[in-house]
Amino acid sequence: MPSGRTHDSITLWSLPVVAGLTFVQTQNGNLTLIVSGSFLFGGLMFGPDLDIYSQQYKRWGVLRWIWLPYRKQVRHRSFLSHGAIVGTVLRICYLSVWLGILGSVMIVGGAIVHQVLNGTGSWQFLAQQGFEVSAQVLSRSLQQHPISWLSAAIGLELGALSHSISDWVGSRVKRLKNSSKKRTS
Repeated sequence: MPSGRTHDSITLWSLPVVAGLTFVQTQNGNLTLIVSGSFLFGGLMFGPDLDIYSQQYKRWGVLRWIWLPYRKQVRHRSFLSHGAIVGTVLRICYLSVWLGILGSVMIVGGAIVHQVLNGTGSWQFLAQQGFEVSAQVLSRSLQQHPISWLSAAIGLELGALSHSISDWVGSRVKRLKNSSKKRTS
């Protein structure tokens, strides 16, 4: 299995290929940037090795604690972490839950602070407005920019796939070496 440094190198050396192929397919600089940025994020910070104490996990810095429940529940190199599409979708859903929780805390906290500082309105009403506006903005973005969101998802998946494929190839090569050593012994 390749090291974290090897995975990083594969991601960085693959980036020009991903960017080039994306631009050839889309003829769109914005989509190429979205796919390429998501590929880098997927390969360096959002990949399959978030299920262990890895370089990807450590790069989350002070926020890495959000991945602790994920690490405890998802077995390393399982289909849920390293599986094509499934692993990325699970991590997107997992991170979305955390973003929802953190966003909710910020909305409620902001509403309470606003009420305390201004002495007007109920914080519950302000928080409700904050949730409604947030839902509208997200819904509008998904409706108005579906290709951009899809491009981001594709980039994340390609970043994760570069990791998983190198793991699979590395494991296969190791097994072939071990089986040839056994035959020659």
